[in-house]
Amino acid sequence: MSKSASAGSGTTTAAASGIYRIGKMFKFDGAHHLGGLPEGHKCGRLHGHGYTVEVTLASTRLAGPGFVVDFAKLDPLKRHLDGEFDHRLLNDVIDVEPTSENLARLLFDWCVTHLPLPDGAFVEAVRVRETATSWAEYRQETPH
Repeated sequence: MSKSASAGSGTTTAAASGIYRIGKMFKFDGAHHLGGLPEGHKCGRLHGHGYTVEVTLASTRLAGPGFVVDFAKLDPLKRHLDGEFDHRLLNDVIDVEPTSENLARLLFDWCVTHLPLPDGAFVEAVRVRETATSWAEYRQETPH
């Protein structure tokens, strides 16, 4: 059975089979062109997108007043996107083809390394949207 949180308590634990998830979206504008495509493919030409990056965090327990993580702790990702990706040619920024799939993996790895997460919380997935109707996602197996 899970413990209940009282005002000012530190950690609340979930039932053994439960998991908490939160997500936050960030936006940036960038351009790219993709190589290795058939002649005349539209993505081979320089073009831009209004990207949306969504990070999903999870934990089996809550910290502080009842958070997976305080959303303010995700500000480093916003600063990273604004400083390194926004209004840039992504081909000049990353060392792989700037597909949504590759961006999702690179940003997942960045989040794992740079976001200050409380014990028990982890980056579950990063999703990158180029348009309102298409996205790519990278996730790893849930840590044990």
